[in-house]
Amino acid sequence: MKIAIIGFGAAAIGFIEKMKDTEHELHIFEKSKDIYSSSISGIRADGKLFVSKEMGGDIDVDVDLQNKLVQYYIDKTEDGKFEQGSSFASKEYYEDFYSKGFLPIHSEFYHIGTDQLKQVLYTIYEDFKVHNNIHFHFNAEVQDIEPIANTVIINNRDSFDRVIVAVGRSGHKLIKKTINKFPDLITDNTKVDLGVRYEVPNHIVEELNREMYEFKIKYKSKTGYMVRTFCNNPSGFVVTENYGDFVTVNGHSKLKEKSRNTNFAILTTVQLTEPFNDPIGYGSHIAQLSNLLAGENKVILQTYSNFRDSKRTKHLYRVLPTLEKEKYILGDINLAFPRRIAESIIDFIENLNHVIPGIANEDNLLYAPEIKFYSNRLDNANFFNLKFVGDCSGSTRSIIYATAHGWLMADEILTS
Repeated sequence: MKIAIIGFGAAAIGFIEKMKDTEHELHIFEKSKDIYSSSISGIRADGKLFVSKEMGGDIDVDVDLQNKLVQYYIDKTEDGKFEQGSSFASKEYYEDFYSKGFLPIHSEFYHIGTDQLKQVLYTIYEDFKVHNNIHFHFNAEVQDIEPIANTVIINNRDSFDRVIVAVGRSGHKLIKKTINKFPDLITDNTKVDLGVRYEVPNHIVEELNREMYEFKIKYKSKTGYMVRTFCNNPSGFVVTENYGDFVTVNGHSKLKEKSRNTNFAILTTVQLTEPFNDPIGYGSHIAQLSNLLAGENKVILQTYSNFRDSKRTKHLYRVLPTLEKEKYILGDINLAFPRRIAESIIDFIENLNHVIPGIANEDNLLYAPEIKFYSNRLDNANFFNLKFVGDCSGSTRSIIYATAHGWLMADEILTS
């Protein structure tokens, strides 16, 4: 069987790893010019690997497979070094957050670090490309997919028995075009996470970072929106993430190089109802508006007190940003964000301050926009020879779940 895999991220890696020793002919189409050229996103970002049944996606991935895939990535590190811990293993911490209205999320984590990820990806790539049945095509952006009878045509040129779409969130243009052609693919498309990247001095969260490194909590704000933390980076760095037609903010941390600040995302889950049917478009619009205010390829930076009081930030005080100066502009996030989202974030921070004193300090920093696209939930039963895996499918939101989705899809093909 001749199979095309579009994109080379976590989901593609899981699929290829399961398929590499078979007789199937695999062709990987990656729009980047080489293995190192992709923007920081997904598997190329921070290398946080979570084992949890409470987070990461909406597919059923047993813990044994999760642990197997974590070990797969760790084995690809150059010297086997990584950080490890548990979120809310301590009963005292769990009860403290719970008593203040927060829902703590249990998970095991393994942190490889951004500085090791290039080597990990290169090692995986080198392992794959020595197989005679695996062919990489870089600088090969797929712009069109057309299922016809028992084949799938990509870019109106190449024909395959099966096509596996594994483009992640950054492949939203291809996904949107495909959905416009086949609207019945969508089973759910009403959710998007909008928020900020929050940066504070290490000493404010030092005890919490030492206890669990990655704290994940949810909170139902007074607006009715659910707010959550995501991707905590002790001694980390804020970075931008380029989606092509807009830029968002993200965060990462390194195993060796450390900063004086900790950053994490504060995200508000927006669940909309009919006739709304374009969460990616909604989130993209807010991102583009933020970029319009900040300038080309820049994000907005604001102090917490100014954000809370709806004032433009003109000067910084004690907390200095880890994002490069040319990538942000001091401004007012409230000009781009809907009021209800801003109020939800403020309510979250003010209440979190009861558990973590200093988290609501006036000179802590907010960067915007931080957006996590759930993507449209796509139905993989529509076409037997066209499948969507990983974050672009709307079913996963983590490296391990995305990798598992690719692995399980390969297993399904092999056993069908």
